[in-house]
Amino acid sequence: MKILRKLAIGAAGGACLLALSTASLWELDRAFPPPLPAELTVSTEVQDRDGQLLRAFATPDGYWRLETRLDQVDKQFIDMLVTYEDKRFWDHEGVDVLALARAAGQFATSGHIVSGGSTLSMQLARLIEPRESRSLGSKIKQMLRAIQIERRLSKREILERYLTLAPYGGNLEGVRAASLAYFGKEPKRLTVSESALLVALPQLPEKRRPDRNLKIAHAARDRVLTRMVSSGLLAEREAARAALDDVAGLRRTLPALAAHAAYAMLPKAVPGQPLQLTIRKSVQEGLEQVARDAAAKLGPRLSVAMVLADSRTGDILGEVGSANFFDASRAGWIDMTKIVRSPGSTLKPFIYGLAFEQGLVAHETLIDDSPVDFSGYRPKNFDMGYQGDVSIRQALQLSLNVPAIRVLDAVGPTRLMARFHQAGVRPVLPVNEAPGLAIGLGGVGITLRDLVQLYTGLANGGKTHTLHDGTEPANAERTSATILDGQANWQIIDILSGVKPPEGALQRGIAYKTGTSYGYRDAWSVGFDGRYVLGVWVGRPDAGAVPGLSGYVSAAPILFEGFVRSGLATVPLPGRPPGVISPRREDLPVTLARFGAGSDGLVQATVTEPAPTIIFPPDGARIDLDTNSADASPLVLKLQGGRAPFRWLANGKPLAGIDRRRTATWQPDGAGYSTLTVIDAAGRAASVKVFVE
Repeated sequence: MKILRKLAIGAAGGACLLALSTASLWELDRAFPPPLPAELTVSTEVQDRDGQLLRAFATPDGYWRLETRLDQVDKQFIDMLVTYEDKRFWDHEGVDVLALARAAGQFATSGHIVSGGSTLSMQLARLIEPRESRSLGSKIKQMLRAIQIERRLSKREILERYLTLAPYGGNLEGVRAASLAYFGKEPKRLTVSESALLVALPQLPEKRRPDRNLKIAHAARDRVLTRMVSSGLLAEREAARAALDDVAGLRRTLPALAAHAAYAMLPKAVPGQPLQLTIRKSVQEGLEQVARDAAAKLGPRLSVAMVLADSRTGDILGEVGSANFFDASRAGWIDMTKIVRSPGSTLKPFIYGLAFEQGLVAHETLIDDSPVDFSGYRPKNFDMGYQGDVSIRQALQLSLNVPAIRVLDAVGPTRLMARFHQAGVRPVLPVNEAPGLAIGLGGVGITLRDLVQLYTGLANGGKTHTLHDGTEPANAERTSATILDGQANWQIIDILSGVKPPEGALQRGIAYKTGTSYGYRDAWSVGFDGRYVLGVWVGRPDAGAVPGLSGYVSAAPILFEGFVRSGLATVPLPGRPPGVISPRREDLPVTLARFGAGSDGLVQATVTEPAPTIIFPPDGARIDLDTNSADASPLVLKLQGGRAPFRWLANGKPLAGIDRRRTATWQPDGAGYSTLTVIDAAGRAASVKVFVE
């Protein structure tokens, strides 16, 4: 009985001691919790519409540390990591007793460390609370911290924190930053060789980093592959193939796309939450490359801005604020998509669109391109020449200034501005000035984004959408409005789709318009297919003049290349709406045959120009062209007066083509008398008789 009593007392004492010990451990655990913040301090990420990384910003302490989830990492890498570092990770409670016993036995028999006994939980403890030394006390503390961590975090959370914090050399932390820096890709689809290298690096990150110690990194990767074979995770042939892969000895920069939009997003940053733009990464990469290449060809101090938008939603899929954000010579930090500049001729389609709406013109309506005075305002064409009679289609395709101003005078500049306002765009007029005719030729300020917004209407059946990229305030208003009615809109598309592509450009099935501002300061090109709109601006950010700069030569090639490099499939332009016809010129009613209403509202059909006169060669001239020589020169023909276009005849036979210029050339087929005749658009003729020697 005494023995039983003593055993009972001993058991009770042991239980009390165990209870006190447990209570003490619980109290110690509560008093000294591990430093586990609810959210890790990670790099701010700006992502595209599909969650792909566009740009990351270093942490306040200067590290590239990208938050990592298990579903963002290749599963084979996870299996290799656990197999190599902590094969009983999913079973232990923070400390692997068997691994510690094995490591102690190996140390006792060999006198040095053969393998470690640290678990991934213990390694996480070291990462969140770096040890001051490699003493036994530090190791014991690490083990206790690992047990505490296991009580607070799930296995998945422990692994994700390790994958976010593990060192990979320099200021790289976490497997995502390492994969992007060493392989140029996210760790979702790592090769076996890449996975093995990333498993090996955290043990000795500075010694093994491939950009500094390539041979050591190569050997470390091979050791991991060998371990995977012995553990049964990899077949020998698979490991052998992986060992043949090169280890790249370089460190890439992390993605740095959409710089201006990314910086604009920073005020919205919330710790641990990525910021998202409407941009599509593949589109952005293509446009930025086009802008860089174009700026290099254009020369110093010139920059390029581009905006590509989905006309059906207003989403901006790509935007380039400058050719190079860090190029001070081009003021790359300035976002030229948002700077007000003169749009040149890019607003002309909307002038003609209003005229189509009002029934003032048809495609083949003739309009006079000759000098005109609007109460002191005398518009001139870009090339300082005049074409005479042209069709509305030709006037817009050739971007002639005088016809555009004639039409604007009829539809009214105030009405044009009101339509822009209705579409959510407010062009900037000179201070205290009302809308005037000059707005048709760029006498108004507009941003590239707003210009693209207007053109989304042309691509979308006349209906515009407010452009947005994600940088706007959460309560920003998004509107849609009609810029042109459907029938007039198609008439403009039909004309612009016939504009000749720039030299060397592939025909992409797009409609486009170019523009050049006064003084050669801004070159523009805006084009669209049945869904996407791309706008291009070229110029100097300081608004300096650039001799030779023009929309067709400087900006249009970038537009076509931008569509190609965006990677977007071309969407066919919309077909002719029901009820819309494009009559031939001879089928037009008299009111649409010629544009030009007088004060009484009646069509002015009288011809006011003088009759044509051939001024060279003069009548009766003898001209030596050395017709017997194989190198005989052609005869230059010149005239004055008349209404273009002109047809020339030699001895009653028409010369090739109809010319709008007042000069032509004729190659005689032999010596002797010849009669030269010119007939203008009004049917008036002039003739001279010459003798060719």
